[in-house]
Amino acid sequence: MEGQEKKGKGEKVFQLVCPHCKARLWVEAELKEIIQSEKGPKKKASFDELLLKEKKKAEAIDQKFESTVELRQKKLEQAKQAFEKALSHLDELEKEIEEEKDNK
Repeated sequence: MEGQEKKGKGEKVFQLVCPHCKARLWVEAELKEIIQSEKGPKKKASFDELLLKEKKKAEAIDQKFESTVELRQKKLEQAKQAFEKALSHLDELEKEIEEEKDNK
């Protein structure tokens, strides 16, 4: 980190610059507190980088959509199987009821 010292009115203030994001922090030495901060400049991307980023976003959206469709189809199939199972149990119950009526 880069550091600069300012002297004024008996106080020491250090300015630090983050090497990663280039943000600036002003730290008061005695209090050991940040008294001011400033965000670093944003990196400007080239047109090609932005285009590639948007293409990746579109692909991710397509992939999420496809997986959502697949999941919905699986759930629909499970619901159909559960419904058919319930119907088969209903048929068995009706047969048992008819047999009990016939036995009486």
